[in-house]
Amino acid sequence: MGAAYFYHLTRQPLELTLPALLEKALGAGWRVAVRGCDAGRLDWLDQKLWLGREDGFLPHGRAGGPHDARQPVLLTDQPDAANAPDCVMTIDGAAITADEITALKRACILFDGTDPQAVQQARVQWKTLTDAGCAAQYWSEESGRWEKKAER
Repeated sequence: MGAAYFYHLTRQPLELTLPALLEKALGAGWRVAVRGCDAGRLDWLDQKLWLGREDGFLPHGRAGGPHDARQPVLLTDQPDAANAPDCVMTIDGAAITADEITALKRACILFDGTDPQAVQQARVQWKTLTDAGCAAQYWSEESGRWEKKAER
């Protein structure tokens, strides 16, 4: 049974935080789907990941290609990812269900702490998922490093 990890981004933007989380997930041997709501935003993120660190390569692809099932990291705006992920990372308020979380090793919900609407949406997701029986952790980088602030 998986758990939902909520990441409250306050110091680093998504394009810097997400690669670090993806590297940890890949290091655990997991396949990952990054689920967003907007195709244009996912295209932007795809470019950011390709132009990332010079000392590393983050293997990934954009959903809709001929090799989606082989991608270690697949960027998608659909709930069913062709790469059979062990972990789903949601961005920009993309939905994820309690049933999905139960079937995964982990779900990561990344939200922009400078956007009041995103914070409120994350609070609703937290309540909905924990009320459905999902284990959840809330992580904050407010102090300058990631710290677990709550767990249910």
